[in-house]
Amino acid sequence: MASSSTTMKFREVELPCGYRFRVPQGIQRIDHRGTHGWQLRYGRGTRLFSDHSVDGSGAHAALTLATRELLHRIATEPAPSLLQKAPSRHKKNALPAGISGPVVRQRASGVVRDCSFTVLVPRFGDKPQRRTVYIGTENTYTPERYAQALARAVALRDAAVLAYEKAATAAKRRAGRELRAVRNQLLIAGPEDVSKPGG
Repeated sequence: MASSSTTMKFREVELPCGYRFRVPQGIQRIDHRGTHGWQLRYGRGTRLFSDHSVDGSGAHAALTLATRELLHRIATEPAPSLLQKAPSRHKKNALPAGISGPVVRQRASGVVRDCSFTVLVPRFGDKPQRRTVYIGTENTYTPERYAQALARAVALRDAAVLAYEKAATAAKRRAGRELRAVRNQLLIAGPEDVSKPGG
């Protein structure tokens, strides 16, 4: 499992007024016209935590509130999934996402061809695998065998997606515990380049 998937990522953000912060992934800075604050982008919709101040003096308090809500969502919601749930609009058949075929192969041992589905099996923190679900040969192929093989392919994909999402949620919650340990150290410096006491 990739370590980058299980740790909380931070980036440094400097406001025009001079405040500098370590901002956790899932929170974005908004400074546009009359809008100044931190936008939470995790799970159910977005939410803006406004500074209510042009000079940035309320930015730390607003970031604290946004971080608190981020931690709550990480602890109570499934991790947002990046997996494709619906077939691509460019797909030429009606097969579910992650399933392609039927793929027809000519075996070297004879003249009879066989066909199968290919299933893309996602693995959190690792490269996906391709699995084959056999349908039949050109002599044994029937619509019933096609339907049975497709059901097996769907079950295989669904089980892999469920395992992926479970692992992703567990990783996010580990990252949330890491964020909880440093949430009082998000302010790096003020306009005078003085670090927050006791950070």
